Amino acid sequence: MRVSEFFLSTLKEAPSEAELPSHKLMLRAGLIRRLSSGLYSWMPLGLRVLRKVETIVREEMNRAGAIELLMPAVQPAELWQETKRWQKYGPELLRIKDRHERDYCFGPTHEEVITDIARREIRSYRQLPVNFYQIQNKFRDEIRPRFGVMRAREFIMKDAYSFHPDQSSLNTTYTRMHEAYIRIFSRLDLEFRAVAADTGSIGGTGSHEFHVLADCGEDSIAYCPTSGYAANIELAEAMAVKNMSENPSEPLEKIATPGVKSIEDVSQFFKTESCHAVKTLIIENDHGDFAALLLRGDHELNEIKAAKIPAVGGSFRLASEESVRKITGASSGSLGPLGLSIPLIADRSVALLENFIAGANEDGFHYQHVSFSRDLSHAVIADIRNVQEGDPSPDCKGKLSLCRGIEVGHIFQLGTRYSEAMNATFLDEAGQAKPLVMGCYGIGVSRIVGAAIEQCNDEKGIRWPVAMAPFTVAICPIGLKKSEPVRTATETLYQKLTEQGIEVLLDDRDERPGVMFADMELIGIPYRVTIGERNLGNGLVEFMTRNGESSELLALQEVAGRIQSQITQKNH
Repeated sequence: MRVSEFFLSTLKEAPSEAELPSHKLMLRAGLIRRLSSGLYSWMPLGLRVLRKVETIVREEMNRAGAIELLMPAVQPAELWQETKRWQKYGPELLRIKDRHERDYCFGPTHEEVITDIARREIRSYRQLPVNFYQIQNKFRDEIRPRFGVMRAREFIMKDAYSFHPDQSSLNTTYTRMHEAYIRIFSRLDLEFRAVAADTGSIGGTGSHEFHVLADCGEDSIAYCPTSGYAANIELAEAMAVKNMSENPSEPLEKIATPGVKSIEDVSQFFKTESCHAVKTLIIENDHGDFAALLLRGDHELNEIKAAKIPAVGGSFRLASEESVRKITGASSGSLGPLGLSIPLIADRSVALLENFIAGANEDGFHYQHVSFSRDLSHAVIADIRNVQEGDPSPDCKGKLSLCRGIEVGHIFQLGTRYSEAMNATFLDEAGQAKPLVMGCYGIGVSRIVGAAIEQCNDEKGIRWPVAMAPFTVAICPIGLKKSEPVRTATETLYQKLTEQGIEVLLDDRDERPGVMFADMELIGIPYRVTIGERNLGNGLVEFMTRNGESSELLALQEVAGRIQSQITQKNH
């Protein structure tokens, strides 16, 4: 492709609304253009990258035995009402009406639609298992669209749904999908991790997320460097950590602590570390019931874990100051677990504490020398905190490390949640009707593009992995319009590379070398060949890799072979 025949639209500066490197670079490189909040047009250069990702996803899904179809983006409300998600999904679901005032939505996902297909088409166990997938635009009405394609309202997703006669069959396909996702992200040449994850609003019995590792990632991942354990911090099990002495409990003592409200204040007042104090959080669930959550002062609450505890009773929020005072007789800065009449849920690490500090439920006072075994043995003990760097790994094979990741894929074992709600059944070998067992497998195709840039960029611009690059090699001739030798060599190389199936972008603009180089580095083409009269006098051209690892002079006839060997090396 010649630049004169293509549409290349780069910017020197990113628009002010761009925050992340990926958002800035996608706009500067001309990959996308903003239409409205959370809505982007994919420009020709960006679309080439997007299609590369789609191709690899499609090839690996087909290889794994999935069958492609395409479902409507607009879905009737009655399907969502059957699963009771019409109300539960919340304001992210874009609800619309047609001219007859019938309710529809622009699909953020397709569990209901695919289950409707299954209940109409699948009758017998002989048709199982089957795995359908599509690559399609989705819409989620994000309250705060940001970060470009990373959290856009409209996005491109590969979603797959499998149907099975039993859990064993689902396990087989789930493993196959897990392996397919590993191949996809490996072929894209991205640094990633597969981690155990919470099932969230989709539901089901088990799931794994796939994260591209990047410092800007919204998710925190816990992993053990010496074993295979990895989990999203939402799900990572926090083992009990004991860091206090075994000294016998001392008598409980009430201390006046005027102006002491935060854990930091407590630590300074008592001249101790925050791990020697316990914070008490009074919460109220959606049913109006209250409970107290107890955490060590240096630990953070994991709301997803806490919501699953029966004594908490589902989703919750911090109780209002008015409710807190009514329950405890004190303001939130002096709360403690002693003497409370509401359920107590203590984190595992709290249950190991002796001689710790806690609020006295009286403004301006705290207790010291509180003993869990002596004073709070009636509390429920549970894992309700986030793991920390250096915590013991749950598999007992080392210590946990933390990193940031961008979620680009998620696979679920749905079970029968949707098939039972929508009466999607099949006849087993005995002729008995049973609900279909389902799996669900999603990949954020457009999000992968942004995540890849977050991982692969430098001060000059994007550094595409070869598998995702819009073009493999850029040819930058110096003095193309003025020099016959340069023009001849350029055309010869361009034709040879094109004939070998290598995707070439020939910069045939009448621009200065600095402008050409800056544009090619910004848009991230992996290899660059510079052709100028000085080197051509010796039959040579300059060959450079985008990552800056090498720059060398090659004979013109050696360039094609060098690029092919580089591609082969990358693919292995």
